[in-house]
Amino acid sequence: LPLPASVIAVYKQWIPNTNFETASNWDKGRVPCARDVVHFMKNKVVSVFVGSPHALTDMYLPLNGEFVLASGAGFAAFDGSWDPGCDSGATVRFADAEQHTWFDPTLWQAVSHGEEAEAIRHIFSVDEERVPCQYDDVIFQPETSFRINIDSSQQVIHLRSISLMGQELSSPDAWAEYLQGPSAPLQFHGNGTLQVTGTRCPDKSGCACGNGPDGHRVCAALLRALGSQCPVPACQNPLQPLGHCCKVCGATINLDFTPDFDLQKYQDRLLQVLLSQPKYSGVRMAISKVHKAQTFLGLIPRSSTPLIQIVLIDDEAGEQTGTTVERLAAEIMEDIAQHGEALGISSGKMEVSTSDTFSGQAGSHISSRITVGTIMGLLFGLLFLGGILFLYRKGNLR
Repeated sequence: LPLPASVIAVYKQWIPNTNFETASNWDKGRVPCARDVVHFMKNKVVSVFVGSPHALTDMYLPLNGEFVLASGAGFAAFDGSWDPGCDSGATVRFADAEQHTWFDPTLWQAVSHGEEAEAIRHIFSVDEERVPCQYDDVIFQPETSFRINIDSSQQVIHLRSISLMGQELSSPDAWAEYLQGPSAPLQFHGNGTLQVTGTRCPDKSGCACGNGPDGHRVCAALLRALGSQCPVPACQNPLQPLGHCCKVCGATINLDFTPDFDLQKYQDRLLQVLLSQPKYSGVRMAISKVHKAQTFLGLIPRSSTPLIQIVLIDDEAGEQTGTTVERLAAEIMEDIAQHGEALGISSGKMEVSTSDTFSGQAGSHISSRITVGTIMGLLFGLLFLGGILFLYRKGNLR
């Protein structure tokens, strides 16, 4: 069985860097060598980590930037001696480092340590949650430099902690001190503000990610990476999970919960009891608290309701897409029907992408009593209105 998810330490790690030794940071696709002339764009702000010594023929520096030198790293003028692999010099330009945005889900990855990686192989995140959420820990790899646009629709982007150059900053005071230093304005730019809180989610039923206001930024960045449009789903009735940019083939289960519900324990239960079974080895699950918008008469925004969203997808193709997920979703609904009250789950609704009929039947396991109550309420309401109209026409009401 996998390790309990409660002991899994997962962090969001930034992928790109602006290191001097990273070949993809140069327009020639290679690190400059001794006969080269190096150009940094004059008006582009940049922070560059240099991990080793380099001899160069010439170098044009930006007006505003920094080089962060590792021990023994630095630059020297080329002395004309033979340099293997650098027979003819060229002009090598550093790439524009300002193109990377905080809300691009393709530039983040969830990382874990040791055996924990096996424990979370069944877990994925909807697109908004691939970007650091308000209670997440953020890692920038040691001995790397970076520059990120943090434009946001929120005044403040909250995080639990940020690790930079191997040092974890997990208190508001430590982060405020770092922001006063010379590197922070070179690493972060844009209208957003990062705020480290040092606190974890205080609610055992989970906390919403908090990236909803910037969901349009997440999807715009993802679509750019996908070539401007979502892939065409292979199923007949694809689903649109909350917080996800593209429709998927699989299943969604929305849970209403009571104060006794514990999100972490319930995720552990699903991983150990169901997802650990060999027949579900190709299934991946996203589970989190989300807020679903409520409307009046389907038109007027009213409020939002918290619920637990489970998204299930698999790696099958063709006509088999979603069939294993369908079975797993049915098992989850059956488990809720039997143990939902003890788990703090008051009701659940399932949708699958393979069949409208199956979706309706499976979703009714635990929602039936709510559906009956809703129908009865509507009938009583119509009878009440009919009675008033009857009395009005009889002249008994004015």
